[in-house]
Amino acid sequence: MSNVMRVGIIGGGLMGREAASAFGRWFVLEDFPVKAELVAVCDLQDKLLDWFRQVPTVKLLTKDHHELLRSADVDVVYVAVPHHLHAPIYLDVLAAGKDLLAEKPFGIDLAGARRIRDAASTSGRFVRCSSEFPFLPGAQRVVQAARSGKLGKLLEIRSCFWHASDLDPAKPVNWKRQVKTCGEIGVMGDLGMHVVHVPFRLGWNPKRVYAQLQKIYTQRPDGKGGMAECDTWDNAMLHCEVEVEGREVPMRLETKRMAPGATNTWSVEVLGTDGGVRYSTAEPKSLWVFERHKEQQWSRIELGFQTPFQTITGGIFEPGFPDCFLQMWAAYAAERAGALGDKFGCVTPDEAVRSHELFAAALRSHATKAAVAL
Repeated sequence: MSNVMRVGIIGGGLMGREAASAFGRWFVLEDFPVKAELVAVCDLQDKLLDWFRQVPTVKLLTKDHHELLRSADVDVVYVAVPHHLHAPIYLDVLAAGKDLLAEKPFGIDLAGARRIRDAASTSGRFVRCSSEFPFLPGAQRVVQAARSGKLGKLLEIRSCFWHASDLDPAKPVNWKRQVKTCGEIGVMGDLGMHVVHVPFRLGWNPKRVYAQLQKIYTQRPDGKGGMAECDTWDNAMLHCEVEVEGREVPMRLETKRMAPGATNTWSVEVLGTDGGVRYSTAEPKSLWVFERHKEQQWSRIELGFQTPFQTITGGIFEPGFPDCFLQMWAAYAAERAGALGDKFGCVTPDEAVRSHELFAAALRSHATKAAVAL
């Protein structure tokens, strides 16, 4: 395998441009075994394609993703498109013999996710799914604490991703607010991969789920002077049971588009009899640690720039979203090259399918108002 990973992007919107930025900053990674280059971009909008003309390594700009997939210059394809396009485009990528970093939720529904997973296995291509926030230093410290065995018997696990922008009823409709493009799982498909990535990687797989789902605004402005239907779930609270060392432990997973005061807030908390740890992007430099002594206490640790993959950035500084996005891509490139070692990796196809199994069970739970076994 070449030490240059040549990337093509299908979907030049918000996340596609974020990927281009990550590749442009790739040199901040210290002693990294793989170089990344963006060489091709596909999007249907001229305005978005024009944005990528400023990237000197890009050789191909096209509106036809098949043309991008035919390019011998492309090794890896990053696809960032609405959920209903996942399965057809992901399958095209694999059929073209390209490796894939897929956006979540890895298909519009469980059937689509399984179809993609099976095609990835058959093709032998390297496939992973996007989830950035676990690569922040605070999230990594939570993972380390959970693996250390020093928390005692686990009492509770909580993982959340909250937005608040949808509180405004005048916000125009978009594809994430309609089942035909976002899927019946709604906000769980949009945000759920972020909340299950760490628990799944730690082996905390739900045995049962009781779901509370909410649809708040059923119509929004259509941008043309009228109103459009909004039929996806806005908020989802999944009350799960997981088995840890032979004991059942409650785990709560929250994905919310309507969480007052939250702006893209990701958090994770693990509580045990001997200790606890919690981290939230609302306080990006703060790791909260609980220690049980004669006098119990929570203490705050101020974090710096201790990312999984070393960079030139000084340790006294704080990371942001562009940094964890770059770290996710570094994890993808390292694992693809067989150089990940014991570092935290990207979401696997099996984990992506497992998330869909959970979300499908959550739909059944809400419909029946009962806990559903997985």
